[in-house]
Amino acid sequence: MESEKEIKIIEDLSLNAWPSHQMQLYDGWILRFSYFYTHRTNCIEQIGSSSIPLGDKLDYCEEIYEKWGTPAIYKITPLLSSSFDQMLTERGYHIAHVTEVMTMDMSNYKVREPLYPVTVSDVISPAWLDALFDMKGTVNKIHRKIVPSMYAAIPKDVISAAVYEGKKIIGTGLCILDRDYAGIYAIHVDQGFRRRHIGNAICRALLNAAFCRGAASAYLQVVKGNTPAKGLYESLGFHDFYTYWFRQQYPVAEGANQPAEK
Repeated sequence: MESEKEIKIIEDLSLNAWPSHQMQLYDGWILRFSYFYTHRTNCIEQIGSSSIPLGDKLDYCEEIYEKWGTPAIYKITPLLSSSFDQMLTERGYHIAHVTEVMTMDMSNYKVREPLYPVTVSDVISPAWLDALFDMKGTVNKIHRKIVPSMYAAIPKDVISAAVYEGKKIIGTGLCILDRDYAGIYAIHVDQGFRRRHIGNAICRALLNAAFCRGAASAYLQVVKGNTPAKGLYESLGFHDFYTYWFRQQYPVAEGANQPAEK
């Protein structure tokens, strides 16, 4: 029960941390839509009990996402019954993305100087966002238009981190403070500057700042199979906690913009 309670907390924190462009509430479900920018911001999440028959709900959600021009996608966490995941499988949904959630108890955290100079700020600047887009290869005009407003809509205190090479930002990171948790997001390093411990420095700077502001726990989410990132986070003191995945209604047409996790 304690693990379920903490999973629920982290799932709530994640919703706060990453708003969608549009959201609808529907009988205990949240329908999120962001022009397929990421799976997390373009999926259905269950946050409450249901009263409408499940088949009718699935039909309704598929109709809504069809109008939005994207497949229906469900986020599957350990809080949901395995029978729901099986029902989606039988309905033709496939696993599109698997994410591992890692956590860290910061009660014994030691503040250490980052291995590389990192600039931290209490705001997310346009320059930081432009650098993030460039490093992620985000060229979709709609995404570049709506995503800044999604970051601006984060309702919690943020700490942004940037590493510079001259005047160019070559590394980014973001910490979102909520309750006594620090959520670590948007860790990206320019391809030409990897293997220089820049990611380590960014994470360390964010954790230092969060600890000094009273964070007692930290969490992050990493794509399953991203071995270098997993090794980095483990070296900082993070441990595996739980896994979630997305069930997607149908594949995206070849050449369409693919979602990339934050």
